[in-house]
Parts: sequence; C-alpha cells; structure tokens
Amino acid sequence: MSDCLFDLHIGYVRFKNPITLASMAGIVDSGFANKYASNAGLVVLGAFNLDKASMTVASDLVAMGRKEFISDEPMELIKKEIRAIMSESAVAVNVRSTKLESLIEAAKLIKEEGAILELNAHCRQLEMLEVGIGEALLHDFPRLSTWIKAIKETGVVLSVKVRANVVDDIELARLIDMSGADIMHSDASRNDFGADLDAISNYRDATRLFLIGNNSITDFEGAKDMFSRGADMVSVARGVLQNPELIRELVESVSSYQRSIGWYNVPKHVCSDGDFRALAFCCRPVKPCSVHEKFRKLGYTAEEFAKTKFDFAKGTMLEFGGDTCFGSLVWCCKITKPCWLRDGALNTIGLSDVEYMKLKKQLAEYLLDNARVPVNESH
Repeated sequence: MSDCLFDLHIGYVRFKNPITLASMAGIVDSGFANKYASNAGLVVLGAFNLDKASMTVASDLVAMGRKEFISDEPMELIKKEIRAIMSESAVAVNVRSTKLESLIEAAKLIKEEGAILELNAHCRQLEMLEVGIGEALLHDFPRLSTWIKAIKETGVVLSVKVRANVVDDIELARLIDMSGADIMHSDASRNDFGADLDAISNYRDATRLFLIGNNSITDFEGAKDMFSRGADMVSVARGVLQNPELIRELVESVSSYQRSIGWYNVPKHVCSDGDFRALAFCCRPVKPCSVHEKFRKLGYTAEEFAKTKFDFAKGTMLEFGGDTCFGSLVWCCKITKPCWLRDGALNTIGLSDVEYMKLKKQLAEYLLDNARVPVNESH
C-alpha cells in the first residue's frame, strides 16, 4: 500500500498503514512477523528480557509452560531480529528490564537500527511484578517517568506499552506524555470480555500522543470502533493465531476506507460521546447541548469556539454552503452521516467527500492547536 495514503510518522519512523502486529512473548520474532505481518504498518518484536533478573523470571515462567525469549546476548539477538525483518514494515522491540542501564543500551542499539523501543509496562504475571517489571511500572509513576525521560535522551523513538484500568488512565496518559514518550500503546482490557473503548476515548481526550489501541480486534468493525475513539493505529496479537490472514484483511479494509472517506480514524460525533476532534463536526452552539461541555473543557467560550471555526474556514472550501443549516460547511457533520443539504453544497462547489473530510481533519487539529486549555490539562 502506498505511503501517501496514510500520513503516519514519528521522528525517523514512518508507517505505511495503521495496522500493527503486537508483541507476544516467545512467539513474535522476525520469522513470525515475516510470515503473518509482511504488510503491517508496524511489527513489534518481543518481549525480550535484557538483564539477569528479567531473564531469571522468564526462565522460571518457561519452566511453568510459558513461552519466552531468553538469550545470553540479548543485544545481539535484538539486532539480529530487527535486521531479519524482510518487509517494509516499521519495527519496534518490546523490552523488559529491572535496570535502566540495560534499557539505555538497548535504546541506543535500536535507534541505530532505525527502530522503535517499546518499554514493557504491560505484562502482569506475579513473578514479573515481584521484581518490578511489566505492569509494576504502572504502580510506580516516579520510576516510570524517570525511565521514560532517560530513554528519550538517547534520541530513540519510544513507545510505552500499558494496560488499561490498572491505575487512573487519564493520569497515566498525561504522565507518559509529559515525560516525553512518543507513543502510548494500550491494551484496553477490562474485567469482563472485550475491549474497553471508553478507555481509548479517555486517552484521546487526555493527550495528543500517538496512540495505538489493542484488545479483541478480530475484524475491521472492531478496528473501526477503536479508530473512532481516537486510536491512530490498532494492534492485533492472538487474533493472528486464530486467523493468519487477519493483518492482510485489516490493511485492505482500512486502506479502502481511507480512500473512500479520507479520514480513517474519524471520531464519533460529540453527541455520541466523540472525543475532542469531533468538535470539527458540531453545529453552531446556539442552543444547549453536549458541544458546550466539550469546548469548555478546552477553555473556549461559545463565541470563541465559533470564531475559531470561522477563522479556519476563511479561504477554504468550508466557507461555502450557504444553503446548509448554519450557512457554512464548517458546521456540517461527517460524510458517513446522511445529509442532503451538505451533499448538495459539496456537489455545487465540486468538493469531493475525501477532500471535505481532509479539511475537517485539519479543522480538528486547528481547534486543538488553538485551545485555551491544552488537551493534557483539560478536565
């Protein structure tokens, strides 16, 4: 798929599409990725254990029947695995360590290889928690923040893999953001079955970090649900074991969707619990509704909100639409919602659905860029 279809990049890394193969300990190595995820936008290898304590825990877990990657020379293994990826997918390496020094060493190596380091704050086996790795990092914000800052000093693109509903998700997202990480990769797990889509929405309204959503995605409808809550990418893991064609199917579906509407992770409308980005589609605030609560969290008054939208529209095709409900396309809803007034206006001015949605995406970014209260400080 063409890189031009999706404008996805962080630092020195570009993603050809928003589909990710997530790490699975003892399973996702270069061979697995090459076989099942050759057209993924990102493959996450690992998890790899870097220091003596993490390798001891991994060895104990292997003795109990769990799969793990264990090596006496973890850095050489990581380098070998990155170089063995045969596709054009971006590569990340999920790592665990009880020692910051090992993480720094890995970060330098991974940066040299043009890959992403993914700090594992996700695994929840009791043996890992007892030595302070995996999910234990979520219960130690000072250490998590210190480690993120130190790793970022190497210049590596840094992802932090977390699990939802373990600590306060909003506080966690903001800590990861303010500490300088580039990506938040969340397993949106909940106590019962299925993904917690509200957790993804909460992350999206708490930070503008690049967000990868994970959990229970087995088809494009599940991926689209997560995209609509604000995920920039979605990741799959065990779903690939059940359906070896899953990543190919997701890439094809999201690429087709992007071609047809121009904004693959378009948010739900505000009145349907959409995130801040959905303010791009809201009506003019002339009567009490949920839009007022939403823009006030960003520090806008009704007048400032309207003016900001008008300011963006000047000189763009969103200025037009005199026959629409509020006299301008800047107030119109997303293209997936039927509206003959909006469609008539688009027809008249010759603006395609895709170009309309691309302008709406730019408007959403403009509203966030000009918010009086930054997203990571909003309430």
